[in-house]
Amino acid sequence: MDFYDLDLSDQVLDALDDMNFTECTPIQEHAIPVILEGRDMIGVAQTGTGKTAAFLLPILSKLSDGGYPEKAINCIIMSPTRELAQQIDQAMEGFSYYMNVSSVAVYGGNDGIRYEQEKRGLAMGADVIIATPGRLISHLSLGNVDLSKVSFFVLDEADRMLDMGFSDDIMQIVKYLPQERQTIMFSATMPRKIQDLARTILRDPVEVKLAVSKPADKIVQSAYVCYEAQKVSLVKKLFAERPPHRVIIFASSKLKVKDMAIALGRAGFKVGAMHSDLEQQERDEVMYKFKAQQIDVLVATDIVARGIDIDDIQLVINFDVPHDAEDYVHRIGRTARANNDGEAITLVSEKDQQRFASIEHFLETEIEKRPLPEGLGEGPAYRPKEGGEKRYGGRRNQGHRNGYKRRNKNQSKEGQSQKKARPNANSRRSTANRDKKAKQPQEKKASD
Repeated sequence: MDFYDLDLSDQVLDALDDMNFTECTPIQEHAIPVILEGRDMIGVAQTGTGKTAAFLLPILSKLSDGGYPEKAINCIIMSPTRELAQQIDQAMEGFSYYMNVSSVAVYGGNDGIRYEQEKRGLAMGADVIIATPGRLISHLSLGNVDLSKVSFFVLDEADRMLDMGFSDDIMQIVKYLPQERQTIMFSATMPRKIQDLARTILRDPVEVKLAVSKPADKIVQSAYVCYEAQKVSLVKKLFAERPPHRVIIFASSKLKVKDMAIALGRAGFKVGAMHSDLEQQERDEVMYKFKAQQIDVLVATDIVARGIDIDDIQLVINFDVPHDAEDYVHRIGRTARANNDGEAITLVSEKDQQRFASIEHFLETEIEKRPLPEGLGEGPAYRPKEGGEKRYGGRRNQGHRNGYKRRNKNQSKEGQSQKKARPNANSRRSTANRDKKAKQPQEKKASD
């Protein structure tokens, strides 16, 4: 669908012409008409599908039509990270070029001068505020901002905000908003906590849900099945064979990120770490060095999987298997962008085999399992459990058996007669032997 087929304002269409935007993405095609109608909406679509334009364009179009309070904040857009807030702010500048609409980006990690600029913008009543939860809460607590006239409330990357612990902050911000407002929520996934939040703050919402798309065909996907203890050595081997350049390594925890960055740094690679323990200034410095190609490898938690726009990533390594297929797509989607080729490698340990098999099932393809490089020894066999069946080992296995035995012991005699009895833990007598003993109680007990 063409943008001209939508009921957008002339000013917005002129800006789209200048930016060479012509065709709508699927999320834009379905979401923009709903927002223009004034309905609450929850949009479920992954990163990179054009969600920012899907909510900015209709809101700007409605603001350009007029009828909203002057010198008042009319729209609040919440973002989980400073980086994503900056991207939304940049898009806002382009889309509103021909409009008399003001905006202020409000996020943490900057100096006092920037804070005073935010404070002045909020006091003057900028039309659109793009904010991270913590920073907006700071201004609210100091009485720097009035949200009583807000008409549009947007939550972008809502699932990521909840994952980062912003649920209470969001609900606190909602208390400052008027009841009569249009609330728009975008999320890449739809877990129970997002459904609960939607029921709390949205009114009769329209749900626009797009299936998670498969990774780009240009991404060459492969995996190494290995033990957890082999992973660091495996990455070093891969980098020794092919010097790293424009590489992102995703790990499941900040501790693993720190350890991996230290290990690669000691091995002589130019590496940077990105995790939640860093101050905003430190995060900015790491991202600047990575974008400027001063470091070759960025080791990060999933905070980088969304909201970071880097087009020339050559390789993504999943140090740990992502929790679900959506996260896998988000991670490897950092490569093969802007018509470039890319590669994605996943390290699959014993405990993650079933999870990786689920990802393969979702992708409807079997990802190539490469042999481990020489010198690392043998890895575990790739044997994911079929059908998600639970298997037990060691002490767990014994407990499972004991539980089964107790249940059999407590069954009725009728039930026991219909089922074959399990061997007793202390003897190997067969059912026949037990029956024989019952008939001949004086006979000497059979030996094991």
